[in-house]
Amino acid sequence: MRRTLAILAGLAAAVLAVRAAILRRRSVAHIQRLDDHTVTDASGAVRSIQSADVTLPAGDLDRLWSPMYLERLARTYWRFLTRVTLGMIRVKYTDRERFVCLLFRPFVLLRFQAPEYEMNATRGIVRWRIESGVLVSARGRGGNGYLEIDVERFADADPSRARVHLEVEVANFYPAIAHSISRWVYENTQSRIHVIVTKGFLRSLARLDLAPSKVGRLAPIAALPDPSREREPVGG
Repeated sequence: MRRTLAILAGLAAAVLAVRAAILRRRSVAHIQRLDDHTVTDASGAVRSIQSADVTLPAGDLDRLWSPMYLERLARTYWRFLTRVTLGMIRVKYTDRERFVCLLFRPFVLLRFQAPEYEMNATRGIVRWRIESGVLVSARGRGGNGYLEIDVERFADADPSRARVHLEVEVANFYPAIAHSISRWVYENTQSRIHVIVTKGFLRSLARLDLAPSKVGRLAPIAALPDPSREREPVGG
């Protein structure tokens, strides 16, 4: 498994380098301050955050700021994951769950509960709670850990532009590799692949090419709950 994950990490890096060159020629928005912060606490729980600032025409952001586009942003993340792994990783949908699979449904790497949406005039969150899967140890199952995309909008010095701070966070995740093999192996294989892929996803948003919705959540912002918490300090 260690060798396979190392090969996948190298392959992902090569594919993303090509995609980055293409995106620089096609960009609509600008991606800045791309950052990564990944820590493991004493219990073995991983918290990994990749973030970026996205600047784009103010009119485009006004058009995109709705629950439907928040859902499309979430779908874009899963589409990117499939594309960057050349179809080896696929996401299967049901009304209540999301399955991240290695090629086919029986090989479930991660199983998530149905997404939770929160949104108001300045912030939107979509969160998938981790239910099970071969990549998560028994301690991390049952919905305590989660993956989420958190997007917050700000005014820009140029009134014709708008700025969005976007974070992709995995929290309270207990990796099976760290438990069954070693933390070092996890940090240098699965964790590294996750960071490479997520940074690639953030860069890919320069085109504002959002995937079509799978579910069609068209409720107005007022119908969704407000984001339930303040951003936790990145160093926490």
